[in-house]
Amino acid sequence: MVTNDQIEAYLIENGLPFEQVREGLWLIHDDIDYIDNIVVYHTPPVITFRVKLMEAPSAAARMELFTRLLELNATSMVAGAYGLEDDAVVIVDTLQSENLDHNEFQASIDAIAMAVREHFDELTEIINRHASPD
Repeated sequence: MVTNDQIEAYLIENGLPFEQVREGLWLIHDDIDYIDNIVVYHTPPVITFRVKLMEAPSAAARMELFTRLLELNATSMVAGAYGLEDDAVVIVDTLQSENLDHNEFQASIDAIAMAVREHFDELTEIINRHASPD
């Protein structure tokens, strides 16, 4: 089973700027491509990756946005899925930590970053279309 020390070694090896919040919980700080913080949480036998993409929009935009998120989950997500957590749109991916290797770890982070790069502008546009003028 992968240990917390090994996960931290993966983060260091990949040159990812991070902080350990507590045992088994790290924040990857990546200011590129709209990614604020990727949370990595290890609760054996599962490691979870999560990033908050944006606040959930007002009721007017929710139907179109949520429909599009479900379509993206089915057709465009390499790993993980979009979800709703405490009125925020998030991307979450989970892996088994029992046989996790460096490549799987990096692939999960890369897939999340790619989804943000490819989808953020489109999703923001959906929200903006439904925003009421000031």
